[in-house]
Order: sequence, then structure tokens, then C-alpha cells
Amino acid sequence: MNKEITSVELKSIAGMVHFIRDQRVMLSMDLAELYGVETKVLMQAVKRNIDRFPPDFMFQLNDEEYSILKSQFVTSSWGGARRANPYAFTEQGIAMLSGILNSPRAVAVNIAIMRAFVQMRRVLEQNAELLSKIDDLEHKYSDHDEKIHVIFAAIRELMTPPETPRRPIGFGENAQ
Repeated sequence: MNKEITSVELKSIAGMVHFIRDQRVMLSMDLAELYGVETKVLMQAVKRNIDRFPPDFMFQLNDEEYSILKSQFVTSSWGGARRANPYAFTEQGIAMLSGILNSPRAVAVNIAIMRAFVQMRRVLEQNAELLSKIDDLEHKYSDHDEKIHVIFAAIRELMTPPETPRRPIGFGENAQ
């Protein structure tokens, strides 16, 4: 792992992942920060290799998506006025970046990002499996005391992450 990449940066990768248009994505400005380059430099490299980035690898946020996303951040780390909305890169798009950014730091950052995406998937799968097992147990003991139902409800509540007041981004029922 590249020594330039701090543990703070690696731990913050998961916090940089957003759910937009029913996909987990990272924004161009966050990726540029991790790679240690200006956003403009990152996007110039992408545009020189645009054929490597189909719409399912990268897309530009529309005005509404950008406005909603920006409103979710209390601190103004988004800088001043922008000429263009940021780009969002899917996991495949981020993997493709390693082919066009040819520095030791870029390779190390990409490895860390891929590990973060894999870890996020594992956590989601484990929660789904656990919820399924709880449902099975509750069904199995459905004839028993009401107190058991209260226990199962409490377990589900503990497994559910606290809701943060966020406006949905994108379109559809699952937009977050």
C-alpha cells in the first residue's frame, strides 16, 4: 500500500460512496482528492479516454441530483460556484480509472476503493441473511407468546441503521 495514502483517507472511502440512480457511485471530486490530483486533471484524463467510460461506468449528475446531494452536506466543502455538475463513477468506472491514471498512488487508491466496495457488499449480504433467519424463526414460533414477537421486532429495529433525514436523489422508489 502506498505510504502517501493515510488511514483517514482509507476509512473515509465508504463515506464517499453515494446511492444515485439506483447505483453506488463515487463523485469525481472525491476521487480526485483520493488520487491527489485536481478534479479538472482527473476529468481531462477521462475525456481523453472517453470510449472506456460508457454510461453504466460514469454519468454526470443533473441539476436536481446535484442540488439534493449538495443540500445533504452541512459543511461547505463543495467550494464556490461550479461551471459543471460533478460526474459519478460506478464501481466499474472506478476500476477503469486505474487503466488511465498510471501512478503508484492511483493504483493503491483503486485497490482500497475496490476493497471498500466489496466490504460494503458483504455487510449488506450478511444483514439480508440475518433478517431472513429472523423471519424464519419468527414464523416458526408464531404460535407462541406475544412477547416473542416483541423480541423479534426489537432485534429488527437494532439491525436497521438509524435513518438520517435525507431527500431522495435520482428517480424511482429506491432513490436515496
